[in-house]
Amino acid sequence: MNAGVFRDTYGVPHLQAGDPLALVYLQGVNAARDRAWQIELERRRCLGTSAAFLGPEAAGWDVFARQARLADTARLCFESLDDQTQAWVTAYVQGVNHALPGGAASAPEFAQTGLTLQEWEPWTPLGIWLAVHILFAGFPSKVWRTHVARHLGDEYVDLFTSEGPHGAGSNGWLIPGSHTASGQAILAGDPHRFIENPGVYQQVRLICPEYDVLGLAVPGIPGIPHFGHTGGVAWTITNAMADYQDLFAEQLRRTGSGVEALGPDGWRLAQVHTEVVEVASADPIEVEVIETERGPVVMDGISLRYPPRVTGRLGFEVLPKLLQATTVQDVDAALDAWVEPVNVVMAADTSGGLLHRTAGVVPRRHPDNLLRVVPAWSADHQWTGWHDPMPRADVDGPAVMANARELAADLGVEFAAPHRARRIRELVNARDDWSVDEMPSIHTDTFLGSAGPLLDLLVGLDDLSAQAVALRNELLRWDRRMDAASTTASAYAALRKALISRLTDHFAVLENADVPELFAAWMDPLTHVSYALENLIASAPGINVGWLAREALEEIAAREPRPPWGETHQLAPLHVLRGPVFAPDEEPLDLGVSGDHHCVMSTSSLPGLTDVCVRASAARYAFDLADRAASRWVVPLGASGVLGDPHHHDQLRLWLRGALAPVLGELTQERPLGALSS
Repeated sequence: MNAGVFRDTYGVPHLQAGDPLALVYLQGVNAARDRAWQIELERRRCLGTSAAFLGPEAAGWDVFARQARLADTARLCFESLDDQTQAWVTAYVQGVNHALPGGAASAPEFAQTGLTLQEWEPWTPLGIWLAVHILFAGFPSKVWRTHVARHLGDEYVDLFTSEGPHGAGSNGWLIPGSHTASGQAILAGDPHRFIENPGVYQQVRLICPEYDVLGLAVPGIPGIPHFGHTGGVAWTITNAMADYQDLFAEQLRRTGSGVEALGPDGWRLAQVHTEVVEVASADPIEVEVIETERGPVVMDGISLRYPPRVTGRLGFEVLPKLLQATTVQDVDAALDAWVEPVNVVMAADTSGGLLHRTAGVVPRRHPDNLLRVVPAWSADHQWTGWHDPMPRADVDGPAVMANARELAADLGVEFAAPHRARRIRELVNARDDWSVDEMPSIHTDTFLGSAGPLLDLLVGLDDLSAQAVALRNELLRWDRRMDAASTTASAYAALRKALISRLTDHFAVLENADVPELFAAWMDPLTHVSYALENLIASAPGINVGWLAREALEEIAAREPRPPWGETHQLAPLHVLRGPVFAPDEEPLDLGVSGDHHCVMSTSSLPGLTDVCVRASAARYAFDLADRAASRWVVPLGASGVLGDPHHHDQLRLWLRGALAPVLGELTQERPLGALSS
């Protein structure tokens, strides 16, 4: 191929240039063309200026972004990069700046909101990365546990442990050559995130004389951070569920010289300044930004300490090195410099090399720091170093990562429930002749491993109505598959919802926690009861869960008719302006989906509140080390972020039925490079 932008059947960009700097410049150009609204929105979120065009709904985030000092942290992390990586990131930003005016002209959201463009700063991609991942480790859960202890007592801190509230998590599996038909490894899986419109991942291929890499890029970020295949080596990740952010209760006092904070060594002057958040159709908000020796104060009297702010590093040095990798050893060495988020990584190469490790930075500190808000003035709770070396494991057979308490167990306190990991391991170990074409059979598995405890409650119930007996018998015969066409699956979901509602009534004392609106979702008792249901069935103190299950069963048995699961379990992609998925002249697709939170096909709703699916596979991939051209992938929507573009959601039909598209196909050149050179 000549230098330029080429597109396959699904509009996926294949970018080719004469050297790495020209190529990353072209990647920036492409991101601005295909995802102008998305990447500019994320830039404004990092700056804390999104409410200026989105209005009051965005103000809470903007206040947090200012208080957490996201933009300043991004600048610090950029300045700490070596000169070569700085030049590489800067070239990407130059490409964005070149093409953003044209991309914005094609994206209707700019005209809808009145958003005008500004030049990107060289550190902008690092700011976008911070804004996307600052809540990834779930530090607000520590406020929740502190709230539980205050109202119920310390002995109840672990009551709502669900092995991972709020997150659907991600799946990944490495099948070594000993278990494949080709004799070479297969890497497959799917990251689970909120399904956004446009999507959080962008399929891309990057080609220059030094390398040829395909994978899933993050719009606004150069390179391919998480899922890539260079031909010689492929790598994938899942969230390690590590705990690396701490919250400190600060004692603050105002003096003639400013604001002081009490630390282990006494009162120390804090950094203080004031910023103003502009809000469309509302008054501006004056924000006092305070930073103590622990970190920035992000809610009333509570500071946040997080590694990029402490170290001035984010790990972007890793990104160009991954593109140059040809072996597992190259990937492994590159990842030693990774910081945030903390990931579990798998990799395989064509020489038989295999890798299973964690990557990132996790502080060493008192165990209570991982559970709750801790006193800033106590020396016991200060950071004392870093976990080193990070955990890793030998790969002597199929390996699985699904956010469960396994490789990263020493790095956190709350992980995903083990159901997905167990089910994937069961499936991949069932045979030794796997091929890439068979990976969707794992991606789309709908067996619900968490159904047992609730179904077991039904066995001993007596004095039931005839309808309840019939429903109980139906549920106990059920194959526990959450298929879209199944009415029994929908009956189980309705029963679960009814039980969760009744359990939540017993924890009314935990309602209405006094936190900023941004963190309200982490303080909702219904949410915590929903995800901790198995634990509460086993050990809810002073609650007759069996009686509540009886009531719930009778309630659901009396309902007729009963819809299939997919009728209520509908995919609802998120758009900040609540924009549609389909253009006015298009026939909408049925967005009913199979799966559930604890299925391998993890399509998550809020079980106690609604069946609507907002979290699911943000991409699916199957990387073949025997033949990269045989690899396959799919995203929920498409390559373009522009409604009405032919590639806005042309992969949606594939995604809904669990099919994958080829990574390499017939290519058409979009346009000559012309003036698009750095």
